[in-house]
Amino acid sequence: QVQLVESGGGLVQAGGSLRLSCAASGRTFSSATMGWFRRAPGKKREFVARITWTNTIYYADSVKGRFTISRDNAKNTVYLQMNSLKPEDTAVYVCAARFGAGDYDYWGQGTQVTVSS
Repeated sequence: QVQLVESGGGLVQAGGSLRLSCAASGRTFSSATMGWFRRAPGKKREFVARITWTNTIYYADSVKGRFTISRDNAKNTVYLQMNSLKPEDTAVYVCAARFGAGDYDYWGQGTQVTVSS
């Protein structure tokens, strides 16, 4: 089992920045692909970014150039640095983990990010 706990959400004005953290416990974190997703009101869950165990990184087009995903295996933590935030970035941000290809196996509860205009 893997437990994931997100933190760092909050209210920020458009153009501002936030840094989300996701602390993992349980299975070997360093071998996991870690992803960030978001759920906006009335919308489906959306992929934001992921970082593989080899540190290969992918971003959704909507956040490319503004968000940065990183990981610290010594701290079992993955981060999402969010800059130049827009009102449309408002959502609950959730981190997830998977070991191998396919669907994500473990999900956190999420942290709310609200961007005011």
